[in-house]
Amino acid sequence: MNETQVLGNAHFLKRQEERESNARSYPRRIPIAMKEAKGIHVTDVEGRTYIDCLAGAGTLALGHNHPVIHEAIQETLASHLPLHTLDITTPVKDAFVEELFASLPTEFSKRAKIQFCGPSGADAVEAAVKLVKTATGRRGMFSFQGAFHGMTHGALSLSGNLGPKQAVNSLMPDVHFLPYPYSYRCPFGQGGEKGAEIAGHYAGRTMTDVESGIPTPAGLIMEMVQGEGGVIPAPDEWTRQIRKMTHENHIPMIVDEVQTGLGRTGKLFAFEHAGIIPDVVVLSKAVGGSLPLSVVVYDEKLDEWQPGAHSGTFRGNQMAMATGMATIRYVREQRLDVHAERMGKRMINHLLGVKALSCGSIGDVRGRGLMLGVEIVDTTKEADHLGSYPAHPAMARCIQQECFKRGLILELGGRHGSVVRFLPPLIVTEEQIDMIAEIFCEAVLEAERQLG
Repeated sequence: MNETQVLGNAHFLKRQEERESNARSYPRRIPIAMKEAKGIHVTDVEGRTYIDCLAGAGTLALGHNHPVIHEAIQETLASHLPLHTLDITTPVKDAFVEELFASLPTEFSKRAKIQFCGPSGADAVEAAVKLVKTATGRRGMFSFQGAFHGMTHGALSLSGNLGPKQAVNSLMPDVHFLPYPYSYRCPFGQGGEKGAEIAGHYAGRTMTDVESGIPTPAGLIMEMVQGEGGVIPAPDEWTRQIRKMTHENHIPMIVDEVQTGLGRTGKLFAFEHAGIIPDVVVLSKAVGGSLPLSVVVYDEKLDEWQPGAHSGTFRGNQMAMATGMATIRYVREQRLDVHAERMGKRMINHLLGVKALSCGSIGDVRGRGLMLGVEIVDTTKEADHLGSYPAHPAMARCIQQECFKRGLILELGGRHGSVVRFLPPLIVTEEQIDMIAEIFCEAVLEAERQLG
């Protein structure tokens, strides 16, 4: 037994608590110190192995330590390429852009420009906002209730969750939130297609009403599947309606694909489900091939900003461009987007089976591809007129911990942290999907027994 096994998880968690910020989050719910990882599995310092259905919050499209990632890293190191180049180009950077543009719909990529940003998706969101404000000369932004776009000043301003905002005064002004279709908890009390239709009508009227109180904004930003907001997919018809409205009213549409991009939802990019072409796409996480990278890809008509209008020291991360290029190529060649769609349907069927077996704590099962969510509810309380029960965060936490005890890492999201989220790597197999579902079922039944 080596030294780290002797020390154990508790030792490293205690040192982390002593040294790291109180803002740390994941270790509070996933109390391990990771030592090794391969594919969909991680192993802690005590030698216990877990199935990882968090996958770096969707970053690890190919799972941990995939051979094509190792090969890309080794080739880059062997080439003596400078690893840090600011925005000076290299053959690797050129090849990354070529591969990324080839993965995007031709109608979009043939008019596209790209801006490399700092390594986080939040920085790319900030850049996208600056881009549309510069191009339009306007000041405001439309976002959506339930949105999550990052934790930097502007990105937080565009996000729906109130928790992180409460202690931060004077966030970016002139952000206006529109209702997002959420069938289980419809903001209009309708649900289904009717709720989405009303949401679309509301958005259109807000954009055109000269008495709305909102000047025409610089842009509108949205997720095709709200991830942190509870895994809520945007209905395709509603998305097409929003795109039509933004186009007619000359409002640039920004699609945040930080978590959905590169096959996660069953298409290479989630906006493809609705068949739309946005003005701006924000990408990070999977596009870096497990290393930090973020970009904004946008229509050339918006390219009005001046040299240096957005910069960042680490926008020249060559290693991430190499791993990103390898990942994009592998996802496309292996059709992992199609695989994700198939595995997602298999998982949905399992989750619906768990819902049928449970004692009612599962209110809704939803998602797209391998971006899935299960909303946990409290049936001891009164349902609303749509039959939707209140959130049950305590049950959700118990389910998460019971999964963890059984070797399955999952995260929570949504209102009150009551949605159990599934974000496995895109390489997950049928057998692994079945195992994940089996563990989840056991955890749900045990949590219901404890809290029922």
